[in-house]
Amino acid sequence: MLIGCPKETAADEKRVALTPDSALQLQKLGYDCMVEAGAGIAAGFNDAAYDKAGVKIAKNAAALFKAADIVIKVIPPTAAETKHLRKDQTLISFFYPAQNTKQMEALAKNGTNVIAMDMVPRISRAQKMDALSSMANIAGYRAVIEAGNNFGRFFTGQITAAGKVPPARVLVVGAGVAGLAAIGTATSLGAITYAFDVRPEVAEQIESMGAEFVFLDFEETQTDGAETGGYAAPSSPEFRQKQLEKFNELAPEIDIVITTALIPGRDAPKLWLADMVAAMKPGSVVIDLAAERGGNCDLTVPNEKIVSKNGVTIVGYTDFPSRMAAQASSLYATNIRHMLADLTPEKDGKIIQNMEDDVIRGATIAHAGSVTYPPPPPKIQAIAAKPKETVPEKTPEELRAEETAAFKKQTKNQVTLLAAGTALLLLAGTFAPASFMQHFIVFVLSVFVGFQVIWNVSHSLHTPLMAVTNAISSIIILGAVLQIGSSNDLVLVLAAISVFFAGINIFGGFLVTRRMLAMFQKS
Repeated sequence: MLIGCPKETAADEKRVALTPDSALQLQKLGYDCMVEAGAGIAAGFNDAAYDKAGVKIAKNAAALFKAADIVIKVIPPTAAETKHLRKDQTLISFFYPAQNTKQMEALAKNGTNVIAMDMVPRISRAQKMDALSSMANIAGYRAVIEAGNNFGRFFTGQITAAGKVPPARVLVVGAGVAGLAAIGTATSLGAITYAFDVRPEVAEQIESMGAEFVFLDFEETQTDGAETGGYAAPSSPEFRQKQLEKFNELAPEIDIVITTALIPGRDAPKLWLADMVAAMKPGSVVIDLAAERGGNCDLTVPNEKIVSKNGVTIVGYTDFPSRMAAQASSLYATNIRHMLADLTPEKDGKIIQNMEDDVIRGATIAHAGSVTYPPPPPKIQAIAAKPKETVPEKTPEELRAEETAAFKKQTKNQVTLLAAGTALLLLAGTFAPASFMQHFIVFVLSVFVGFQVIWNVSHSLHTPLMAVTNAISSIIILGAVLQIGSSNDLVLVLAAISVFFAGINIFGGFLVTRRMLAMFQKS
């Protein structure tokens, strides 16, 4: 079968769905590849690179659509491209079926099979095909770069001969894939980064990346992201009110705001209101990654950059991934390659659309003349984390009572052991000779004292303590050394062996102790 990749015709769309590298991998699956002339130039892939990779070059889109069995694209097909698609042809691209129902129904009626890359289910096995995450990752990174381009100061703080420069303060609203990418980029550039998300499970992820999680003093059970396909669920009006109050409090201190909050199938929630923009310092920047769905900021204008009355720059571009066309094309082409690998289990260049497969079924929106959107829920779903049980804090009286009970129990155990030990000593002394009892009592006391010493040592120090104790115990080498001069050959051999093993104990014990203690040092 022939895979065809037309040139994207939308304004400012520079990405391409097929790269020379991905074409080589697709050929290993048994496919032939074709690309429209000039399709990859804006992304840095010229026709010569495709030709070298064994890709056929089509003169125009019409010739490509006519020859191809499978058409791969970045954005949904235009009306003109839809007319070129025929029965039993397969289209693989972003499609957004909830917003393009008429086009989806027309293609289904036409008999075209459509696989929407934006409908790949968010399960572990499908991560390699998750084109939305690939593009969101690029958008988050690019948002910080775009903010730096519009921000008049350094991200990192500096102390120079000319004076001290404070670090920029960045707030990321929404910690999905794009948000986490923005957090990582802003932190690596030296900014003081704050982040907010309604999902409780992302707090640790945010903090692990060096940012500070913005907590709300509000009691509400939030839906785990695993229950909503990895997306945030809508919040209650009370929670939203608290959220806006917190943003109003932060606005005067923040230099850069990056908003990424989106809920599938809904308009973007308004989170950064006009009064918050008015409270920001002149020269501050707002990057709205949700501009395509109306924006999270009140003042966002899709596909435009505006400056508010108080000098705040608000960027509402909707083509952040396309602004890094080479990287975006490489990742997207890899996602499509993995999708085709799943569609070609025999690696014979023929698609087998297994509708029992969770990933293929979830991404397929039109098949065999029928609309198959929306898909059923995946058979295997992410398990939502169990809510943490809140353990009530104990009162000082309860803590004191517990300590008293523990002390009494410990004392009772020690007295019982001492009584039993004394009784055993008395029993042994009744029958054993005096010379034996003298050594035996010393042995018992050493065991008791050693036990008490070790028992009170922190667990983290047990290994080095045991190692040095092992070394000290090799004092028995003295006895072996004294026997080295014996005239008895057997005693001499045994003494030499004892010296050898005791020497290992001594040097090995101190060496292990030194290495273990070094692990607890900062430098």
